[in-house]
Amino acid sequence: MPGMRTTELGDLHVRPGAEVILPGFGGIEVAEQVRRLGAVPVIVDVDPRSYCIDPISVDAAVTPRTEAVVAVPLFGHPAPTAALVSVTGRHGVRLEEVGPCLGPCTEPAPLEVAARRRNAAYVNTRLRGVVPPAAAGRDPGGHMYSAYVVRVPGNGRPDRDAYLHALRAKGVNCRVPVRTAVHRAPGFRTGTRLPEAERAVDECLALSLGPSLTKRELHRVVSACNSLGGLVLDSAC
Repeated sequence: MPGMRTTELGDLHVRPGAEVILPGFGGIEVAEQVRRLGAVPVIVDVDPRSYCIDPISVDAAVTPRTEAVVAVPLFGHPAPTAALVSVTGRHGVRLEEVGPCLGPCTEPAPLEVAARRRNAAYVNTRLRGVVPPAAAGRDPGGHMYSAYVVRVPGNGRPDRDAYLHALRAKGVNCRVPVRTAVHRAPGFRTGTRLPEAERAVDECLALSLGPSLTKRELHRVVSACNSLGGLVLDSAC
């Protein structure tokens, strides 16, 4: 029975014409690699808290043509490998777990990860009006917070984008982490709905919480966010 292996994206091997299941949020590089190999990307929804691939959606998408499922850690949150191993084992397909970096990068040192986690813990308990990142639960390794991604609740992208511009006006460094869901990207449009992936694209915002930030700097980020109440109705563009 096929098992799980950790691989670099360039080392992914699948047969031409085979189906490969991958996440609809943050998985565009995987989809492009699968397409280059002549295989067929099958794009599924993500978990609304971790933004990683949803095992239930994977289970529903497996067909006799499925060769592999690709698990991608996102923003430092590990993919739900235990649940995915159960699903892929039951169907007899391979699970490929992409390493912590999709592209060339240096894995962070333990002290850097510890500093990120400390900063995230400080901010998590103080933010109001936005939804902080989910903890990694019992997944091995825990959340590394390579990006600190919050949700800006409301009516989707107009609210999030206005919030982003208002934060930048207050001197807070922030960015939109994923601009387009994979199934909405050119060349991968399927006409299907993936509601959680689409909502994440519209609502997610990455705040800069680098490991070198001081408590004073972290407090400035929190104060700026909380002063906006988490929702900006008038565009600040």
